[in-house]
Amino acid sequence: MFDFFLALDPLYQTILATLYTWGMTALGAALVFTSKNVNQKLMDSMLGFAGGVMIAASFWSLLAPALEMAEGGSTPAWIPAAVGFMLGGTFLWSVDKVIPHLHPNAPIDAAEGYQPKKKKRSTLLVLAITLHNIPEGLAVGVAFGAVASGSSQATISGAVALAIGMGIQNFPEGLAVSMPLRREGMSRRKSFKYGQLSGMVEPISAVIGLLAVSYIEPLLPYALSFAAGAMIFVVAEEVIPGSQEEGNVDLASMSLMIGFTIMMILDVALG
Repeated sequence: MFDFFLALDPLYQTILATLYTWGMTALGAALVFTSKNVNQKLMDSMLGFAGGVMIAASFWSLLAPALEMAEGGSTPAWIPAAVGFMLGGTFLWSVDKVIPHLHPNAPIDAAEGYQPKKKKRSTLLVLAITLHNIPEGLAVGVAFGAVASGSSQATISGAVALAIGMGIQNFPEGLAVSMPLRREGMSRRKSFKYGQLSGMVEPISAVIGLLAVSYIEPLLPYALSFAAGAMIFVVAEEVIPGSQEEGNVDLASMSLMIGFTIMMILDVALG
């Protein structure tokens, strides 16, 4: 099966990888068919775990390769990594200020970004998780793009490891949308629909990332660092606070450590 995947064009590899990550979002959202509520401690631990995966992926799969790729260039290796990292965080910060969205479990009045006159909670929740998925899709696309460019620091197994990690941490994100909607009285089918919808952006953003670095190879260190900065912003601004807002600080923190460790093992073992 893996040999078949290796024989595919990088574009199709990227699409398949992000269809998997989208599928994991849908799988998490599908738990709405089994229950109307989810244990808050379980939810917070899953969000903490997701944050750990994203932090580990940001360094091991993105920043470290970016630094290696920039070595031997005309500028110090840290410059592309630092510039790309800050641009990624600034980009997500800007998008966060513009796109209307609502964090799971937050009241409708706590919605962020530009607010239309008519606020629909389901749409705002989907947009919140969609913001998370943009950098995740970019990260996977850029990783496969680095492999396609022939970079010696990028490997197909490393890109696959990153996609696996992103898929694992997408599971609680689908759940974080579908369950609140179900608790508010929305049907199971509609709750699932909105929960999985947030993962749709990953294949799109991944293809954009792949095409960008495939045609403009010097962008690779900047693109990898950009995706890392965007993910770290999401973790710091939303994932970690969201996992601790119900008081399960120690549980969420240890879950983050576990998520980081598992993603690190995945990347080092496969990459």
